Amino acid sequence: MHFSIPDTEEFSDESGSTYMGYNIHINGVFHCTVRYRQLHNLHDQLKKEYGANNLPVFPPKKLLPLSSSQLEERRAMLEKYIQSVGQDPQLVNTDLFNGFLLSAQQETSCEKNQEVPLVVFLMNGYKIALNVMTTERSDQVLEKACHQLGLPSEYVYYFSLFLIKREEDGDITILRKLQDFESPYISQKSIQGVHRVVLRKSYWDPGYDLELMSNQVALNMLYVQTVADVERGWVLSSKETKQQLASLQARGAKKEYLELARTLKYYGFLQFRPCLCDYPRPGSRVLVSAGNRELNLRVRLAEGQDMREGSFKVTRMRCWRITTLHNNGENSTGGSSSSSAAPGQSQLELSFEYLMSKDKLQWITISSEQAILMSVCLQAMVDELLLKKTGMKRKQPGDRIRKGSWSYMKRDGSSQLISVSQSASSDGISTKTNSTNGDVKSPSKTEFSTSSMRKISEKLSGVSLKSSSKQTPHPFVENDAFEGIGDEDL
Repeated sequence: MHFSIPDTEEFSDESGSTYMGYNIHINGVFHCTVRYRQLHNLHDQLKKEYGANNLPVFPPKKLLPLSSSQLEERRAMLEKYIQSVGQDPQLVNTDLFNGFLLSAQQETSCEKNQEVPLVVFLMNGYKIALNVMTTERSDQVLEKACHQLGLPSEYVYYFSLFLIKREEDGDITILRKLQDFESPYISQKSIQGVHRVVLRKSYWDPGYDLELMSNQVALNMLYVQTVADVERGWVLSSKETKQQLASLQARGAKKEYLELARTLKYYGFLQFRPCLCDYPRPGSRVLVSAGNRELNLRVRLAEGQDMREGSFKVTRMRCWRITTLHNNGENSTGGSSSSSAAPGQSQLELSFEYLMSKDKLQWITISSEQAILMSVCLQAMVDELLLKKTGMKRKQPGDRIRKGSWSYMKRDGSSQLISVSQSASSDGISTKTNSTNGDVKSPSKTEFSTSSMRKISEKLSGVSLKSSSKQTPHPFVENDAFEGIGDEDL
């Protein structure tokens, strides 16, 4: 996940005193506003649970009021801290860290803990009407939606909840996958415009289809999504094949429809909005799709020419990073900015270092408002590859039986004690209040902060690992599947 604290806000408490709030963005989207002392309290609890040696350095307290430059320094240090925690699998997946983020989202939104209606959609517009608590997490809402559809529990986590937006041209844009540390109800409500929470499959290996197609409910869910993707043009097919698919759809032959669709180009791929790339040449306007363990780029080099295709396997990506640039009309892809980012606004880039041949690594940069979602997809592909390699089973409802308690410090200094002794689907929360004392302009470029890079496979010992001159030498998101490639993959 990509954490950032791009800016701060000044707030006043009930006594009239002012304090600085730090706006936390996750995967490019505003999530919550917290004070310094809230993050400090979180750090103390993480330190107690996991040890100081397993945590990044936390910005120290200051006795005197901070100057403007000191406030900016603290913002940058807090951003670096939360990015480091967010890139540590041991920490980012803990109930303590996720509970903090969920509580902070609830406090920032001022939503009370109450039952509310929430509609989850399938890709064909079918509505799943639910009653949820405002504080229920994405995994809890997912389980409720799947249960209402009658999907067996072993198939629930082959699917996920996503936020989508319908564009003016009638197409849809998938904004992001909803994470377990957020409330779908609050996240949807906090975004302006018409957005939907949709239920889509959330795996990349089409081989999993065969297992799901043995169950009628799962088969129906795959069928609904595939029909929508075909109609949207995300799955490519000839005129003759489209007629065959239409005939199968008219007869209600869902399994046969899927079997034919699975043979088509870009089946199971997630397609992004048109964007810019420096491959095959600077300023190329491309259509990016993610699926089947690869990023696929389609580009038309000149008017009237056929589309050219570039396929980049995730196993051959040594590392990647997300960069936020201040947009002045030009970008590192070598062309003018995409229409999604007007001059003066920030612009996102995904850069990955790719093993083009046995002795050649090359940086490729994509400039897109969906760059973070692309990065999330890449990481999900890697996670799935490692899951299959180790033989581990996919997460199941009820797997996370949690016990223990931790406290969430609110902005006013009071604490909410969160006690958990039940399964993840029925958390128990109690609140105690006590007084504590504490305190607490975006730079043009911010990047992921990660742990140090691991050594490359010996077969690449002679390859130059210097970054492109257009990139700055900052840490990357390393690819844990990269070193597993063999000579046959080259």
